[in-house]
Amino acid sequence: MDKRSFTKKAGIAADVLMYLILLVQMLYVFTGNTLHEWLGIGFFLCLIVHIVIKRKAIAGMWKGGKKSAARRFSDIVTVLLFLCIIALMVSSMGVSRLLFQWFRFLGSSDIHRYLATAVLTLAVVHGGMHGYIRTKKKKTAAFLIAAGAAASIAVGLALVPYMNRHFRTVSVDRRQAVEGEKVEWSGSKPLVVYFTRVGNTDFEEDVDAVSGASLMLCDDELTGSNYLAAEMVCDALDCRMEAITVTGKKYPSSYGDTVSAAGRELRDKARPDIAPVDVSGYDDIILIYPLWWGTVPMPVATFLEGTDLSGKHIYLIATQGSSGFSKSTADIQDMAKGAEVTEVMSIYCDDIPTARQSIADELKRINR
Repeated sequence: MDKRSFTKKAGIAADVLMYLILLVQMLYVFTGNTLHEWLGIGFFLCLIVHIVIKRKAIAGMWKGGKKSAARRFSDIVTVLLFLCIIALMVSSMGVSRLLFQWFRFLGSSDIHRYLATAVLTLAVVHGGMHGYIRTKKKKTAAFLIAAGAAASIAVGLALVPYMNRHFRTVSVDRRQAVEGEKVEWSGSKPLVVYFTRVGNTDFEEDVDAVSGASLMLCDDELTGSNYLAAEMVCDALDCRMEAITVTGKKYPSSYGDTVSAAGRELRDKARPDIAPVDVSGYDDIILIYPLWWGTVPMPVATFLEGTDLSGKHIYLIATQGSSGFSKSTADIQDMAKGAEVTEVMSIYCDDIPTARQSIADELKRINR
């Protein structure tokens, strides 16, 4: 095999492998985080091979001369694809929980998914344009490119979230998840106040315990993720916890319906009735809550506005499927009149079952 033939076959192999990796990466729900991150490294290594092999063609993009509309469009797609890949690389490091934990720029899982969708879509168009330029059946090629792009968008924006909610069952051992290093708290023991879906939702009997910002199986029992996080904090600090529980209409079993209900509550500035939470005798409160529409669930707002929190210190632990605290911290500061508010940590939903040591580390940090 001569050098030219070898180079051509190597280029084809790298291109096919990149497409396969992109598709497999969309199946994160089945592959898990470790394989996902290493496959990401493999994708970028294949990209380097692709660029080296195609360097002359890439250089030719910038040469002058008359080009067909298809060639110009293909060049534009290529440039956009390269820029999106660079952004995806940065966001991959930002959301990394294994290889690049020190890097937090663009650390939003939503942004990462959008960029991955854009890369997959542009890659389909990029590859399709090579065939479009060569074939005489332009209409057929254009239709296939459009269909492939639409399918890629549907996979990234609809199928992936659906699989994440309905095909990933999380099962943990309570003792292994909850017990760990003890932390000394300066001053009197705090009270842990938490909100979770279990206890606030009318679940169907056959509800699946899926991951995300809501449910898991803990010792084979349906458990709210934030309840487990509250247990971790209480085990570390040897303190009490209280749940925020709605006393009126519960949330629906379906996660999607709950999202819709939460959106309506936020829009209407609703304050659902909750059971009283006695915080008297406590100077410090550790509040654990999920991000709903970028802020606290409205029952948490009821607690914050309906409880005398003046002079108290509220420490925030948010759980989320995107990133950070969003606008919840500012909203809590407005709702909890007279209280001092401090961010402790924001936990990505997938990380809750293994967050025990991270919680202990953050509790030690704020008590220095």
